[in-house]
Amino acid sequence: MTGTLTRTGRVGPGLAAGALAVLLAACGGGGYGGAGNGPAATPTPPAAPAAPVTPAPAAPASTRVTADLSDFHIALSRTAFTPGPYTFALRNTGHHEHALEIEGPGGEQRSKTLAPGENGTLDITLKEGAYELYCPVDGHKDLGMKTQITVGAAMNGY
Repeated sequence: MTGTLTRTGRVGPGLAAGALAVLLAACGGGGYGGAGNGPAATPTPPAAPAAPVTPAPAAPASTRVTADLSDFHIALSRTAFTPGPYTFALRNTGHHEHALEIEGPGGEQRSKTLAPGENGTLDITLKEGAYELYCPVDGHKDLGMKTQITVGAAMNGY
């Protein structure tokens, strides 16, 4: 009687081979021998912990200033300025084309020309000092479409 318990309490060879096959199958084949199995892969060492990510410093937030460009006047929503980035939100509330040019320390910048009713923006970083803001379109500056601002400490003249 192959594979059964004998009167002596020993397991026969058939039962022992079947039990071994079940154990090997439960272990997934182990990685050595068997059809198509090569040697077990060398375990990879655990990855080094990732270095903490330091976010890049955020650019300073831009201060928004509304600039109403009318025939022939510039009205700003603020009169006090400190050095830093600004976004001038332009609104052409007049009946003619207008633009805004800002001239002062560090150079000058100009917006695109806006048709009546059109809006636009002009981004600029203001440094300490005196600035002239004006409309560069068709002599509008000479018609009074200009204003001055001081950034930072009060300065004499411009």
